[in-house]
Amino acid sequence: MQKTGIMICGHGSRSKSAEEEFGLLAVRLKERYPDTPVEYGFLEYSAPNIHMGLNSLRDQGVDHIVAVPGMLFAATHAKNDIPSVLTTYQEKNPSISVSYGRELALHPEMIAAFEARILQALGVDHIHTGDLYETMLAVVGRGTSDTYANAEAAKLTRIIAENMGFGWSETVYSGVTFPSVGQGLEMAIKLGYKEIVVAPYFLFSGKLIDRIYNYVDRVSEKAPNITFIKAHYLADQDHVINTFVERISEAKAGQMQDNHDLMGAFKARLARGEIDVHHHHAEFQPLVDPEDDETIISTPTVQGQDTDNGHSHSHGHGHSHSHGHSHGVYKHIGHPNGPRTMIDQGVCCCFMSQFPDYIIEEQRATLALAENNN
Repeated sequence: MQKTGIMICGHGSRSKSAEEEFGLLAVRLKERYPDTPVEYGFLEYSAPNIHMGLNSLRDQGVDHIVAVPGMLFAATHAKNDIPSVLTTYQEKNPSISVSYGRELALHPEMIAAFEARILQALGVDHIHTGDLYETMLAVVGRGTSDTYANAEAAKLTRIIAENMGFGWSETVYSGVTFPSVGQGLEMAIKLGYKEIVVAPYFLFSGKLIDRIYNYVDRVSEKAPNITFIKAHYLADQDHVINTFVERISEAKAGQMQDNHDLMGAFKARLARGEIDVHHHHAEFQPLVDPEDDETIISTPTVQGQDTDNGHSHSHGHGHSHSHGHSHGVYKHIGHPNGPRTMIDQGVCCCFMSQFPDYIIEEQRATLALAENNN
């Protein structure tokens, strides 16, 4: 008789608190599946990595693994990186079958979880029509080189704004795309609203959440007449756990719609030669020298694009690192209201590598001029 196990695949974080919170998510899911092995692993930065979690399930006698991405939207990690790891693992363990579910997305339970955080930030249990007409909502999305994932964040903003009746709403992003959090909030304070709710659509804490809240503090100093309200990230609310349970059920039953079958889409791109599964540093490797090139794991690259970022690149802004993190090449890297506004503000080193030197120099000159004028 087939024994099924559940694998929750996370992104990973340099923040220990984010790592621990993701582990608590797995604990919550184990409560929902007391008779089923449940493990978790990360793509980067954190241990255990995904291979470790898969090996743990195998060692418990599991021969069918149901894997789901612990991610809000389907961007490069959910579409390419995790399927690549799972495909490689299955090739090496042919006696084990792997089913891959979809991202959390804008499931009604996730909408409810986000609204609950906003209500909590406002200090109310419910709202009446018109209560928020004088309040602005700024939703903070992760930001990615995947246009459609960014569009989902904008869609979320519209859903929440209309459900709750905010006077105005904007979507800003903490990562690759535009407008950046800082630039978006700078524009928001010009609209005349005296109260602005800043709500990050993030699962857990981490350096990005800290950076978002720091941006809010910085902008609020420039606009002391405006009240900024920071909403909490989603965390392991029951709504979130319920969504994971549904995604697991879908994957178990093979009930994936064509446009939501991430593994099927990955294999189709692989067959067409659009991506290539090859070996380099992809997952976090605990107890391994990061400079040891003998440590290999599979990750995809897109043919014809330099999305590897694996990283043996050379650029003029001086940092050294080695990990398999890839944001993908972003065509609007120089957008005046986008990622360049975060240069020298703790942006991921592999993302920094995409900036041409002239953009870095221009941005630093702009910041220096602004500081002198202040």
